[in-house]
Amino acid sequence: MASLVGQPSIKGSSEATRMILLNFCTIGITFTWGIEMTYCTPYLLNLGLTKSSTSLIWIAGPLSGLLVQPVIGVIADESTSKWGRRRPFMVIGALIVAVCLLVLGFTKEIVASVLPDEEAAKGPTIALAVLSIYALDFAINAVMSCSRSLMVDALPLEKQQAGAAWASRMNAVGHMVGYGAGAVDLVRTLGTTLGQTQFQQLTVIAAAAMLATTATTCWAVGESVLVSGQSPKPQGSVGVLRQIYSTLRHLPPRVEAICWAQFWSWIGWFPFLFYGTTWVGETYFRYDLPAEEAKQFNDVLGEMGRIGSESLVMYSLITCAGAFVLPLFVRSPEEETYTARPPRAVAGLLKRFKDTKPDLLSTWALGHLMFAASMSLAPFATSFRFATTLVCLCGLPWTIAMWAPTALLGIEVNKLSGASGYRRLSKNSEDTELRALNDSDDAPTSLDAPETPTCSSGEMSGIYFGILNIYTTIPQFLGTLIAAVVFAILEPGKSRELGGHAQAPRKDGPNGIAVCLFIGALCAVMASLATRRLRKL
Repeated sequence: MASLVGQPSIKGSSEATRMILLNFCTIGITFTWGIEMTYCTPYLLNLGLTKSSTSLIWIAGPLSGLLVQPVIGVIADESTSKWGRRRPFMVIGALIVAVCLLVLGFTKEIVASVLPDEEAAKGPTIALAVLSIYALDFAINAVMSCSRSLMVDALPLEKQQAGAAWASRMNAVGHMVGYGAGAVDLVRTLGTTLGQTQFQQLTVIAAAAMLATTATTCWAVGESVLVSGQSPKPQGSVGVLRQIYSTLRHLPPRVEAICWAQFWSWIGWFPFLFYGTTWVGETYFRYDLPAEEAKQFNDVLGEMGRIGSESLVMYSLITCAGAFVLPLFVRSPEEETYTARPPRAVAGLLKRFKDTKPDLLSTWALGHLMFAASMSLAPFATSFRFATTLVCLCGLPWTIAMWAPTALLGIEVNKLSGASGYRRLSKNSEDTELRALNDSDDAPTSLDAPETPTCSSGEMSGIYFGILNIYTTIPQFLGTLIAAVVFAILEPGKSRELGGHAQAPRKDGPNGIAVCLFIGALCAVMASLATRRLRKL
């Protein structure tokens, strides 16, 4: 059997500090996703693509997730790099993401330097923008896959839910920073040093954030090093795919149930994440802005992005607050491992509070229903204020969606690996706390893992998280297909809202994005039923 040499460690003098450093790269990942989801749809529409064509381009996200995450997971699981199994892939992926962001932001300028003729440059400009989106999505999925596995590798079973909660918090911070930056007129605030347009400046900032946050996590976390043993590694791409297929066919029942709940959930979330900002902006241009004023905007793309970002700033504030507060009201495996001894005066109150806490499964099921209730009203939104309210109501469900499946799968992976007890998060910290817990009657009997474990709790975390991502990305293919059909039927041709001086936004007829959101709400109900099934296993 292969073995992992060395003890995983995280820099920091407190658990909160170590959790932040472990998940710090999530801020850059989320910030980049936020910029892409907020601006790339109107950006592509502004280049002249139809909504139907744009929806097909967004197949890049699910395609990259379907291919990259499981493949990178298998390769990283078997990596014998002296730097660890996850961090080298994170660094390389972050560098590629940064380059792609800069190319995407300055696509017109890059093409114009080769093809000065504006009419001749239209096709190559669209092609380069699409190529940049595809390369960006492939690279960022590699970073995401390895960052999730890194968390599972570094934390023991009892800390998996807490680690996933901190990942959700960093996710919320990234969204809040990203949407906040998008809502500010950066050209007026920063001048033209970083770019001539709002979108260009945001891509520069996102590239810097991606590099800085990934570097911070890679600096702070020390990994075990895999030493090759008698287990044969997958040979070539065929061997990797064969291993993924074999694991996929023989998933443990609870892991498979988590994957199916994620499947239905993401059919619902895909249109919200990729078209939500555009929907809010279109709603404003349709119902709140007089047609005469709509024709006066020179940068309709930037204006629509800023308007959509304003609502998503409020949404991200709710998400961020929920990410920090909500885990306090959900029962965690750590609470079931040992029992604290509070002062007698408040012991009864704390016990009643603990007994009424829902577990993570119940919370996840409730999150699905909250999202379904909000998005079922999307077709009836006829004002910017109503659309913004519906978006904000999805803040808490998104917090849960980012936290629950990662935590539940991390717990299952640890259980499958036979992990038990606590493992130190850092070699030189919290020893006093752990010894104190060890002295408690209800504490685990063993708090420190051996220095050279023969089986890490996260030894197979890469491939399992890759498979979870397969169940996350296949719904995005379906969502893309649904959106393409809906847009082709309801809104064929170029977006009227981005028509600028040529045409005023239409007020009649259903909004195609709103219909997609309603279909997503129905799928969220199915996700709730699938989550309840997990409890019976």
